[in-house]
Amino acid sequence: MAPSRVPVQIEGRDLELSNLDKVMYPAAGFTKGEVIDYYTRIAPVLLPHLQGRALTRIRYPNGVDGAHFFEKNAPGGTPSWVRLETLPVPGSTKSRETIDFVVVDELATLVWVANLASLELHTPQWRIGEDPDLMVVDLDPGAPAGLTECCGVAVLMRDRLAEDGITAYPKTSGKKGMQLCCPISGEQDAEVVSGYARKVAEELAAMVPGSITAKMARAIRPGKVFIDWSQNAAAKTTVAPYSLRALESPSASTPLTWDEVEAFATGAAQARQFGAAELLERVEEHGDLLEDLLEPGPRLP
Repeated sequence: MAPSRVPVQIEGRDLELSNLDKVMYPAAGFTKGEVIDYYTRIAPVLLPHLQGRALTRIRYPNGVDGAHFFEKNAPGGTPSWVRLETLPVPGSTKSRETIDFVVVDELATLVWVANLASLELHTPQWRIGEDPDLMVVDLDPGAPAGLTECCGVAVLMRDRLAEDGITAYPKTSGKKGMQLCCPISGEQDAEVVSGYARKVAEELAAMVPGSITAKMARAIRPGKVFIDWSQNAAAKTTVAPYSLRALESPSASTPLTWDEVEAFATGAAQARQFGAAELLERVEEHGDLLEDLLEPGPRLP
């Protein structure tokens, strides 16, 4: 049995890993050591999408079958070398005016976060001190609709955004739906971005009302894909590309090619989510399919 605590040094940072044998995904037998190994190996493509962004972690101290909690504030015992940013949080459920957010700018911080059983990593659409540089549209299927239907809506959304000069990049959510991520100029505030995303979502819902909705009311969502434009509000976060998800097996938010999305939409290939091991193989083959998100895009009309 592995020792319960293992001191390691990562790029000059000293930290201690703990309980590496603890099973995080019981159905798959996937341990905390394997979670840390996954995040270490995916780091070259993941870190650029985390850098400069306030991180929200969803922690599962006793694995996916146990209790979990959202964590925005830096926990007690945070190493002095971890980057923290004090930011306002209006409307905080804990009545805090500000929170000391963790910012994952380097591998050592990512490993430290993973060692805290932070299985899921969520980020806002803005970097600290800046307006949004991303517009994200979440496609959320209401059963019996699923990922296949989301992919059909994704193609419609891609083509509509292209009319305004906006390029969309698809990824699975790692759970049941998917997101489209669009690089934008970073010169417009979250209200403008949300307003534009809502306008386009409502246009598509009006075009195909039988299978698309832009309204949040759950009663009208069965059998439809909900285009969630509200992900662009300043206080909202979206699962980061390559983040693990807390399901029975270790799935991950996986960048897709548009050829794959079209094949999923038409039934030419089985629409599905991807596991952590598969995603590592895909990165070896494709590199970072979302690399273009790291460069500024156009202003929204």
